[in-house]
Amino acid sequence: MPAAFLTRLPPALRDRLPAVLAAVATVAGGLTVRAVTGGWFGKYAGDALYTVLVYALILVLRPRLAPGRTALCALAVSWAVEFAQLTPVPAALSEASVLARLVFGSTFGVADLVAYAAGAALAWASHTLARRASPSAPVTG
Repeated sequence: MPAAFLTRLPPALRDRLPAVLAAVATVAGGLTVRAVTGGWFGKYAGDALYTVLVYALILVLRPRLAPGRTALCALAVSWAVEFAQLTPVPAALSEASVLARLVFGSTFGVADLVAYAAGAALAWASHTLARRASPSAPVTG
């Protein structure tokens, strides 16, 4: 984004805009992967992108959170949702709503945990590289 545009934005929006754009791009990427691929790649790429989306949403709420902490939080949320699938609650919610099915899923899978970790690592690496490219963005714990 042009620096002149960013400097005109209020600080709260300026800090959150990259995360909002990342979230939108991640949803678009997830929908694209779902539309053009299938099988194991589509499933696990979708799982990884789920964690990338959680990562971006955490940054919308806490834009100055360090990449490592953000990745751990996103991974914890993703794993918590996956482990919740060992209970009947997500399956019941998934039957009631398509949105709930997209957010909570319905069945537990160990391989999903690995895909979530890959997504957290991808988000951490991308965020870290973006921070290095723009050293003016402060990182706090």
